[in-house]
Amino acid sequence: MNLPNKLTILRVVMIPFFVAFMLLPVTGGADKWIALALFIVASLTDMLDGHIARKYHLVTNFGKFMDPLADKLLVCSALICLVDLKRIPSWIVIVIIAREFIISGFRLIASDNGVVIAASYWGKFKTTFQMVMICLMIANLEPLAFVTKLVMWAALLLTVISLVDYLVKNKSVMGEGK
Repeated sequence: MNLPNKLTILRVVMIPFFVAFMLLPVTGGADKWIALALFIVASLTDMLDGHIARKYHLVTNFGKFMDPLADKLLVCSALICLVDLKRIPSWIVIVIIAREFIISGFRLIASDNGVVIAASYWGKFKTTFQMVMICLMIANLEPLAFVTKLVMWAALLLTVISLVDYLVKNKSVMGEGK
């Protein structure tokens, strides 16, 4: 169990606490700030574990499987909480989650055919905008409402663009297996 894998596990362990602070009135007002801090720390562990794993050659099969799963669990948990709090329309969350399912399915097929598909710049931009959007929506600051809406639409647009880019660049994966 190396450091990147421990960071991935930490991220998964943080999710129920994040959800509790998002949805339960635990501290009488500080909840959203604690939830925001947990989300930011969890998001940073996602960046950090990948960086450490690549830099120090600590990539493992566990990490390859759990890291993207932990990331999806964190983002999906946050988005579902934000729907419950009526801060984001459910249809936008459905589009974002559907994209993740489609890409995951594509990666499974590719893996089955011995093909590794690297993350694209569009996907990285999408992730960045989604994380910023989630942070702004958790903070829910009225003076930033317009900026939050802009970031939400940008995140949605990047979600769709990254999906189309991914499918076009990797359409051969859907062909017959070896």
